Amino acid sequence: MKKNFFLVAGLLFSMSTQAQIFDIIKSAVKDKTGVDLNVPVKNNGTKTTTTTSTQTNKSSANLGNLTSTQISSGLKEALSMGVTDGVKKLAITDGFFKNEAVKILMPEKLRKIDTTLRSIGMGSLADEGVKLLNRAAEDAVTEAAPIFTNAITSMTITDAKNILLGSNNAATSYLQGKTQSQLFSAFQPKVKASLGKVGADTLWKNLISKYNTFTGQSVTTDLNEYVTTETINGVFKMVADKESGIRNTPAMRTTSILQKVFGAQDGK
Repeated sequence: MKKNFFLVAGLLFSMSTQAQIFDIIKSAVKDKTGVDLNVPVKNNGTKTTTTTSTQTNKSSANLGNLTSTQISSGLKEALSMGVTDGVKKLAITDGFFKNEAVKILMPEKLRKIDTTLRSIGMGSLADEGVKLLNRAAEDAVTEAAPIFTNAITSMTITDAKNILLGSNNAATSYLQGKTQSQLFSAFQPKVKASLGKVGADTLWKNLISKYNTFTGQSVTTDLNEYVTTETINGVFKMVADKESGIRNTPAMRTTSILQKVFGAQDGK
């Protein structure tokens, strides 16, 4: 019985001593730092919520200075500039061929032709074949402008606001979704005509025929479909680059509406 009594007394004494020690530590911390450890600290969840709320308000406040018409006009102007500049740069001689970002390479199915032709001393013929694919794209690309113009004009206010707050190529992605099938339908006959105009179709028939003769194989490919797809991809690449530049480089915002709209976007 006495043993239990002394055990309980010892525990109580130990707890009392620990409490006194904690009180001394808290007092020392308050004297040195001014921090009162008796006051509960807000958890991280509360702080995170406050920060998120502030960020959302900031974004809303920036866009709140713009009218829906201004947002729409700014996005349409940025896309129009991207299309105009992109088509202009691609539609000249070497616009595709000497731009490594959009240059049309030999179709994957036919790359073994390239290797074989070079192995028998006909590399110049393969080089000319690739050049003519790019010449066809340079000739056909002007067909893109009116199709893009229609898609840009039909952009809604809701589309524009979502695009403004989107990624670096949100406007280009929107345009691609609206025009991809139209562009392909419009480009195919133009590309086919361009392949004939620059002599690419005849040259490639010759290339493939020589390859098949040397190897005993029967390789075929749809050059029209391939060049059409690559031409469209090249246009969107150029538009996306322009859009990203306007979003991220104030110096590229060369009109007052671009400065106003994308200046507000900077604070998002």
